[in-house]
Amino acid sequence: MLNRVILIGRLTRDPELKYTPNGKAVATFFLAVDRGFTNQQGEREADFIPIVAWNKLAETVAHNLVKGRLVAVEGKLRVRSYEAKEGGRRYVTEVYADMIEFLERKGSGTSDANDDNLSSLDNEGYGSGGDDALDEVPF
Repeated sequence: MLNRVILIGRLTRDPELKYTPNGKAVATFFLAVDRGFTNQQGEREADFIPIVAWNKLAETVAHNLVKGRLVAVEGKLRVRSYEAKEGGRRYVTEVYADMIEFLERKGSGTSDANDDNLSSLDNEGYGSGGDDALDEVPF
């Protein structure tokens, strides 16, 4: 079986960093991904896809990415559910990031030595949160 997602888009807001009760870092943000066509009015549309990063990747993302930044995200599609306060079951579909690559430098044309070292980030060696992490999602 295969579950791989690769997206290129821009952050719609700064990442939000939280910690689970067990101390695992988790960062969330939305990625605006342009569709490959225009609507009937000739305008481009985009999909807004929730991204979740865990552990060291989450901390690095939260400290280095900002709204509008162009990134590539590779990961797995995950669906989780929860009981709503008003009653009824709600489902959430997210991409759990395994790797995030910065496709532009911070600012316009400026060089940032720290950014050069972070052009491609992955969870290798840090763990991706895994299926058991779903029970710890702090949102």
